[in-house]
Amino acid sequence: MIFCTKCGSLMIFEKNRKVYKCPKCGYEVSNRNNGKVVVSRTIIHGEKERTTVIESSNINVPPSAVLVKGHTRCPKCGCEEVYAWQIQTRAADEPPTTFYKCVKCGYTWREY
Repeated sequence: MIFCTKCGSLMIFEKNRKVYKCPKCGYEVSNRNNGKVVVSRTIIHGEKERTTVIESSNINVPPSAVLVKGHTRCPKCGCEEVYAWQIQTRAADEPPTTFYKCVKCGYTWREY
């Protein structure tokens, strides 16, 4: 995607002229890739942003759940490390329910 440098709108590629044109202000940019669209994005994660996916067989959660290890305070013992997974427990237009299980004491709770 290319955004207009003048107004910020999403530019549209005109195949016949091989240019990107802003539908809002008319600004044009020539295509440097000969009509091919190249999509690229680099995401640099800090140490706290990394997600660890855990094998759930020894933690007693539903087999279809994707289990991650995160940092949320356990309401029972105060530990900061938890396992978390999400399950769609209500209608599809409702957000999924997030379940947490404390790494230290094993207490399980949920957030709607």
